[in-house]
Amino acid sequence: MTTTRQHIDLVETYAAHNYHPLPVVLASGAGAWVTDVEGRRYLDCLAGYSALNFGHGHPRLVARATEQLQRLTLTSRAFHNDQLGPFVEALAGLTGKQMVLPMNSGAEAVETAIKVSRKWGYQVKGVTPGAATIITMHGNFHGRTTTIIGFSDDPDATTDHGPFTPGFVGVPYGDLAAVAAAIDASAGTTVAVLLEPIQGEGGVVIPPDGFLRGLRELCTERNVLMVADEIQSGLGRTGRTFACDHEDVVPDIYVLGKALGGGILPVSAIAADREVLGVVRPGTHGSTFGGNPLAAAVGHEVVGLLATGEYQERARVLGKRLVAGLDALVGSGLVAVRARGLWAGVDVDPGLLTGRQVCEALMGRGVLAKDTHGSTVRFAPPLVCAEDDIDLLVSALRAVLEEALLSAG
Repeated sequence: MTTTRQHIDLVETYAAHNYHPLPVVLASGAGAWVTDVEGRRYLDCLAGYSALNFGHGHPRLVARATEQLQRLTLTSRAFHNDQLGPFVEALAGLTGKQMVLPMNSGAEAVETAIKVSRKWGYQVKGVTPGAATIITMHGNFHGRTTTIIGFSDDPDATTDHGPFTPGFVGVPYGDLAAVAAAIDASAGTTVAVLLEPIQGEGGVVIPPDGFLRGLRELCTERNVLMVADEIQSGLGRTGRTFACDHEDVVPDIYVLGKALGGGILPVSAIAADREVLGVVRPGTHGSTFGGNPLAAAVGHEVVGLLATGEYQERARVLGKRLVAGLDALVGSGLVAVRARGLWAGVDVDPGLLTGRQVCEALMGRGVLAKDTHGSTVRFAPPLVCAEDDIDLLVSALRAVLEEALLSAG
């Protein structure tokens, strides 16, 4: 079975329908490009939701993974392995934190941050047992576990999945006064503020200038942990190592994932100072695969790539080119563009096309992207893409919009 239709039929028949993918079946990839089972090539402008920041099959990452595959892949944390120590040391250095707790998926990292924040609240801040509250942001996306979706305001995530875990208070994203009021209303039970420095699933929503800095000051003043979910926004995507770096802000806890595994396997972690992560004791948290030697080897190599600064600079420079091209389309089918580094969300005129229709049309022109909410489309090409790739993305989007405008009369 090699045809697109045959592969799709197999998935539709035997896999749960929890996704609605574009009708393309990918078989191979190199750099910023992928090839489907029919031999057609596409520019990947999703990059695995930023898990593929370094592109498909990065030579250093593949070589390191291959080497480790032949040596040792899993021990569990019941024993030490020779890859974990060097990895957590390097990641601690990259984040400027004293300790790292490795896990697997991004959702696991967020759950870990929640548990650590609550434990810190009880053991260090002195919050009444069982009373801890965490402030979250409207429009957030932190994962799909039952705890996490409980503080989502997306009905697709929450409908028919309750009851949900208590202890979360939502406020408007980017509203510092609302955060302050929520802390005041909590009667000293607030242990953390959890946020994405840029909301990815929301459509690359960037908070107002100064919000992150103001939040950092507020959290310090009120003795509350600032927890930054940099799973999508971190590790070079925005032109800096972390999105928080754009306001020179250092959170109490970094939540990392996606690109940390180099697009090869799931690797996630939280990083914090000893005062925070020191509350974790043997038996209180863990994962069979968390910190396994294969993941540690790949994660260590990823940190090494980021340490050069090359990928952050590529995102910054190519991002300017992308924004210039997209901005030129505002008023010609686009309503708004939001971007930071090589990460952009565009709002298409809802009277013209849905986001899904845009992505289907782009696919026909050799560009793969992903829609979100209504007529919004996200672009996040691998950081290894070329200037010509950016130009291709923009020209393909321009052609799609022009065709729709012409059809609309």
